[in-house]
Amino acid sequence: MEDYITTTEAAARLGLSSARVRQLVGSGKLPATKFGPVNMVRVADLALVRNRPAAGRPPKPKANGTEGKFVVKPSKKGSKK
Repeated sequence: MEDYITTTEAAARLGLSSARVRQLVGSGKLPATKFGPVNMVRVADLALVRNRPAAGRPPKPKANGTEGKFVVKPSKKGSKK
């Protein structure tokens, strides 16, 4: 049983919360085996979810193409409105 880890340890290795790992198990995206009351995940199966994109909606690109970068516009000294 050396190649199995708990969902808590899987979360630590993946940099996720244990609740998120349980969600991945429940949705079938991360296979797990139930040993008594505990879900156990194979270490090899962590690769299935390791490089997943972040959850949620991706950031909206800015109109000027800066994609979230802070842009300082030069001031117009001396111009009157």
